Amino acid sequence: MSQGSEDDFDFVDPFSGMFAGEAPTIPTDSLIDLPQAHRLFREIAWGQSEHLYGYQQPLAASSGPWVERGGRRLLMLSAYDYLGLIGHPAIMAGAIAAIERYGTGTGGVRLLTGTAGIHHELEQALADFLGVEAVATFNSGYDANLAVLSAVLGPGDVAMLDVRAHRSLLDGCRLAGVEIQHFSHNDVADLDVKLSRLSPGRRCLVVVDGVYSMDGDVCRLDALLSVAKRHRARVLVDDAHALGTLGPRGAGTASHFGIDPKEIDVITGSLNKSIPAGGGFVAGRRDLIVYLQHVAAPYMFSAALPPASAGAALAAIRVMEKEPERLARLRRNTEKLASGLRRLDIDIGTSQTPIIPVMAGSNEQAYRMSRRLVDAGIIAMPVIPPAVPRGRSLLRLCVTAAHGEDDIDFALTAFASLSSPVDG
Repeated sequence: MSQGSEDDFDFVDPFSGMFAGEAPTIPTDSLIDLPQAHRLFREIAWGQSEHLYGYQQPLAASSGPWVERGGRRLLMLSAYDYLGLIGHPAIMAGAIAAIERYGTGTGGVRLLTGTAGIHHELEQALADFLGVEAVATFNSGYDANLAVLSAVLGPGDVAMLDVRAHRSLLDGCRLAGVEIQHFSHNDVADLDVKLSRLSPGRRCLVVVDGVYSMDGDVCRLDALLSVAKRHRARVLVDDAHALGTLGPRGAGTASHFGIDPKEIDVITGSLNKSIPAGGGFVAGRRDLIVYLQHVAAPYMFSAALPPASAGAALAAIRVMEKEPERLARLRRNTEKLASGLRRLDIDIGTSQTPIIPVMAGSNEQAYRMSRRLVDAGIIAMPVIPPAVPRGRSLLRLCVTAAHGEDDIDFALTAFASLSSPVDG
């Protein structure tokens, strides 16, 4: 394994020299927010001058446990490919077969002329896998959250969000014009108090992630559902990171807790994490799905999910059912990496899943640690505000079923070689 350094390796400049040593001048009549742009551009210029700006770096080929980037072979520890399905022959064949039958696009939105047979096959397979009545697919998990929240909520309603709920959930509530309240992260007692303060009869939707995308912890769905029912509140669970990682079959958060998924009012998710395709979905009762098909803007006014994505996602569901050993291997790898990092006294928070945050603190500490790991042969991306609260910047590690024991040992050796995970 080659070891790089700042002397013989540097990041590709994705901005074509725009930040040549200093932040560029921004015209005063620019459309962008000037104060925010000045802060952002100064940080980018500083990061490039310090050889620390590692975002938007192109891979030479498909992702996987090892990738080629900048002429080097690097261990990938920041990709969502939890079950190691990127490049699976059956999934690639599914995408190719869908293109051969339906073409590269459908020429319309789903409600009009954009529905292909592959969409119905995928939605039925997802409904069966999740154990729900029906599913509607969208072009991304983000779109799915915007679609359902803006369609079912409105002024006069209340959305009660976990304070660390995904940005797409917050944006969907904003689009709906609903009153937004927050409860403390995974704090069911606080949720109970907040719900008890609502006016009797007021409609409320409790909105949570099944697996929180930065912390890697699991929502307390069993207790949360009990509290919500007592207050006659409805529940939406975003299973973007739970599909393929939680439950005996990887069917998500409800399965993880032994809860009938039909007890959850809305389940949303992604088709580009454990499922290596593209798109998102909303799952629930059939009346909800039919309603969304005629009311949700992303279903009515955005082109249909491309056939290749639908074909790949459908094939991936079949592989997940046929190859349960992938989930078992993912869990072994998760335990090996997490326990190894804890033995090194590295703070990984309360992670219970393949998302393992390495707490860094400041932006600079996260950048420098990520750079040192690149030099050691590992991609471990820094995550900074606004994706995380200020002062809680971190490296987000994602272990997969495709990693071997030697890969995890290699990663742990690299972390052990750092004098401190947060040294500047």
